[in-house]
Amino acid sequence: MDIITIVVIVIIAVLAFYVVSIFNKLVALKNQFKNGFAQIEVQLKRRYDLIPNLVETAKAYMSHERETLESVIAARNQAQAGLANASKAPGDAGAMQELMGAEAMLGTAMGKLNVVMEAYPDLKANQNMMQVSEELTSTENKVGFARQAYNDQVLAYNTYKQSFPQTVFAGMFGHAQDASLLQFEDSAAMQAPPKVSF
Repeated sequence: MDIITIVVIVIIAVLAFYVVSIFNKLVALKNQFKNGFAQIEVQLKRRYDLIPNLVETAKAYMSHERETLESVIAARNQAQAGLANASKAPGDAGAMQELMGAEAMLGTAMGKLNVVMEAYPDLKANQNMMQVSEELTSTENKVGFARQAYNDQVLAYNTYKQSFPQTVFAGMFGHAQDASLLQFEDSAAMQAPPKVSF
């Protein structure tokens, strides 16, 4: 009886250790993708802070393009609100969809601004405009790298969570829903000069 009891206790201890290791790995992977989203948040906030500088610089040259400038600021504000909601629940499908939609609108508005700015050579040559544009381009690259890292971390989390036997325990441990990827339209297109062909 003593040997059987010892074997049963050892088996239970091994199983308990295995279940605890699954829980710990799920927590670690979830924290990694949340940290990945925090890196995106930092870069997006930086970009949102740069956009008013771009608009203010452009105002002096583009006084009759007020509607375009206002649409950029409105889209920026909506994207900022989407980011605030997404940062409360990184990986949540609804929050990621809201952010992706707001970023698409911002991308469209910035694209229109870039097209309008092409008609103002003095504006393009302005030192402040060149500096802000360069900072925005650099920030766009950082957003892209941070988004790729986040998506890789979400993929690792979802894959681990969906694998057997983790899938059996994931729901019990509060990891029932998959994390959602974050995919923007090519934000580099917002900063690229428009191509004109004749």
